[in-house]
Amino acid sequence: MKKLSAALLAMTPAISLAAPAAGQASPWQLPIMLGIFFLIFWLMVWRPQSKRAKEHKSLIAALSKGDEVVTAAGMTGKVTKVTDDYVIVEVADNVEITFQKTAISATLPKGTLKAI
Repeated sequence: MKKLSAALLAMTPAISLAAPAAGQASPWQLPIMLGIFFLIFWLMVWRPQSKRAKEHKSLIAALSKGDEVVTAAGMTGKVTKVTDDYVIVEVADNVEITFQKTAISATLPKGTLKAI
């Protein structure tokens, strides 16, 4: 009887290591969840942000003299001069302010400033 008990005790750890218990998770569960998390992050954060950045880059590249713009600070004005990195905007009669190109947040349709 002692030999049988010793044999059963010796086999118990091997049996428990060989077959996972009924409540244990699959080894693929974590990589699948990480993949789903990355997909959701890409769809909701990364992709829209890169789309907005691309649109802003094309807006800045298309700036030209005479465009009516809105700055990031909310100031509106008419572009009087465009250089490589800066834009000079006329915000009132004979009042010009120099802005970095990246500070321009939107262009307005022609004639908007007269309507304001």
